[in-house]
Amino acid sequence: MAFDRIRLLKFLNLFAIGGTERQFVNIVKRLDPERFDLHIGCFRKQGDFLKDVEACGRPLTAFNVRRLASYKTLRTQFQFARYLRKHRIQVLHTYGWYANVFGIPAARLAGVPVTIASVRDTGAYLTRPQIMLQREVCRFATCLLANSDAVRDWLASSGCPSEKIRVIRNGITVSTQTTEAQPRMDFRQELGLPPQSPLIGAICRLSPVKAVNDLIQAAAMALKEHPSARFVIIGDGEERAALTAQAQGLGIGHSVYFTGLRTDVSQIIPQLTVSVLPSLSEGLSNTLLESMAAGVPVVATRVGGNVEIVADEVTGLLVQPRHPEDLKAAICRLLSNPQQGLSMGAAGKERIRHHFSMESAVRETESLYRDLLSCSIAA
Repeated sequence: MAFDRIRLLKFLNLFAIGGTERQFVNIVKRLDPERFDLHIGCFRKQGDFLKDVEACGRPLTAFNVRRLASYKTLRTQFQFARYLRKHRIQVLHTYGWYANVFGIPAARLAGVPVTIASVRDTGAYLTRPQIMLQREVCRFATCLLANSDAVRDWLASSGCPSEKIRVIRNGITVSTQTTEAQPRMDFRQELGLPPQSPLIGAICRLSPVKAVNDLIQAAAMALKEHPSARFVIIGDGEERAALTAQAQGLGIGHSVYFTGLRTDVSQIIPQLTVSVLPSLSEGLSNTLLESMAAGVPVVATRVGGNVEIVADEVTGLLVQPRHPEDLKAAICRLLSNPQQGLSMGAAGKERIRHHFSMESAVRETESLYRDLLSCSIAA
């Protein structure tokens, strides 16, 4: 069915550095303006990605909400519903728990034909009541959009209607990760390290579910075999002080660097020798995608969507979660066999190019909007 421009609103909490936010921005920048009249909604106009969203020149409106359980939030939902009606929005696409719970009921009230709730993890950060509330809200959505088979399976097992669930995996543009295009900062020099120092990196939120403490235990063991190696932890979160103390307590504080949040991660990743993700739960990790797209071999835990990204023994190594000894063995294996690491890195880049391209993610997302709207009109 042919359409005029589809009136679409995409809603995100805010624009801080994160995997969901990065995917949101990349999709927004690439949606065909000839086919989509795009509006953007959020709770707060904040975050490092805000400038990228504003540069797109699309209408951006903040519906200020600090907590969901309040009379003020209910009034704001009615305001949002009025906005949807005024602009005759045909497709609402919300990202994440708060946006889903806020936006989907308002869109139902406004009579929006198509509502899409994105769920991008397996509930590791949610309480049981939050999981139950999301499940009930998602019953009103036209579609539940997961970013991995693991998230799809978790949604179905938690009681969400399986017939509504679709999967579109995260995408990444490989060409932006190449090192030849432009000069970049020398990360080892910034850290005061020799050019030859093996650099093992973890890029993630510093929360318990990311299990960076397991990586630090693995680092203490790995440094006995590779004393010139250095470990860099890029990210921030509530665990940072405890992780720093753990490294000091193990006597490896001089070999483990905590950088906090960085906006130049795309320049840092290609300089890593090995990229490690030791987490206990994952939806579909952008860190793994970006590392493989940069030709860096990866070591990751066998959880969630990690097994959909990493081809074990081909593009990287998968280990069981909560096994620091296995992490150490995988890291040391790549440090002891640099040629194998290069081979895995090259295979990883090709895997991303063929299976996780940003072009495919955008094309599938645009098709989803059109298909769901066609079905809605036909019904």
